[in-house]
Amino acid sequence: MKKSAIARAMVFSAALLAAAGAQAADEIKIGFLTTLSGPGAGTGQDIRDAFLLAIKMNGGKLGGLPVNISVTDDQNNPVAARQTVERYIKRDKVDVITGPVFSSVVLPILPTILQNDTVFLSTNTGPADYAGEKCDPNFFAVSWQNEDVPQAMGAFASSKGYKRVAMIAPNYPGGRESLQGFKRKYTGEIVDEVYTKMGQLDYSAEIANLKTAKPDAVFYFLPGGMGINFVKQYNASGLQKDAPLLTPGFTADTENIAALGKDLVGTYNSSQWAHDLPNEANKKFVEAYQKEYGRLPSMYSSQGYDAAMLIDGAVRQVNGKIEDHKAFLKALKDAKFDSVRGKFRFNNNQYPIHDIYMRQVVEDAQGNVQNKLVSKVLDNHRDPFANQCPMK
Repeated sequence: MKKSAIARAMVFSAALLAAAGAQAADEIKIGFLTTLSGPGAGTGQDIRDAFLLAIKMNGGKLGGLPVNISVTDDQNNPVAARQTVERYIKRDKVDVITGPVFSSVVLPILPTILQNDTVFLSTNTGPADYAGEKCDPNFFAVSWQNEDVPQAMGAFASSKGYKRVAMIAPNYPGGRESLQGFKRKYTGEIVDEVYTKMGQLDYSAEIANLKTAKPDAVFYFLPGGMGINFVKQYNASGLQKDAPLLTPGFTADTENIAALGKDLVGTYNSSQWAHDLPNEANKKFVEAYQKEYGRLPSMYSSQGYDAAMLIDGAVRQVNGKIEDHKAFLKALKDAKFDSVRGKFRFNNNQYPIHDIYMRQVVEDAQGNVQNKLVSKVLDNHRDPFANQCPMK
């Protein structure tokens, strides 16, 4: 990873842009809080790398304004995250906070951010709480609502004729919402619904129960090392030949493929993005990311890049006058940027209206294991909570 090159690109100078009448800001200040250590570090690093790449590709600016960015490791710890947010708001006086990975970090910090009228762009979680009645003008989910991607897998499982499915996820908001999303579109029978401890690595008891349940397929959402260990143990048990694994793209992406290789070949996974989507913005992003970091971007990378480009478009729309908070919020909601996922717009709750795709892990002729775009599953998908949001 070319960290030194990206670090050099982040040395920004503030340009004084004085003009008659209203003045544009000198810079845009961004607090980038993400998980850079522990089990979720790979996800946070992908989001960070893509966000910084977008800034570098724009000459160290977003929307024409120089970027002053502070990148901080939240350690997947809500207490540490709250302390950082307090610093961002009170000392640094940032214009935007973005970057967190986990709902368990986002939910505790959001009240402070929103009460201080600070913009928050969610790059990797879309909790149901803020999609409905608690929606807020300063909260934008750039990634997805937590149920979006699992819903596509539920619809796909029904179309494949799987009549009996077992499900497993860690017991935290993102895990619970993922299984609820699958159930929302799945028309068959759920024969088992299991919630495990966060960070669990031994799944022998759960796999023994799956053998007894005899499902047609197993839907799992186990991020990071949890999913890697589960797949290894599941395949070793021999269950894969009778009950194939289904998963959202979060747990069958580049990090998991690197760790599991051929153990994941054949696995279907749903995602709002694929590296081989043929739109021009995506082609440019994938090429630049591979050149910069020597690896394919992940769906997490795509979300970090989209977040930066959303800011770029909004700052440009207000001619750099981000101190006009109301105008800046409107520009963010207008979402005038080319998303790497293709079609993108915000619903009234400021969660995406977008397409959800099916990918499959394949091995190419050269022996490379990677995802391949299969089909579109959900068109112009809207989350089920927007009608509870009072914003128009």
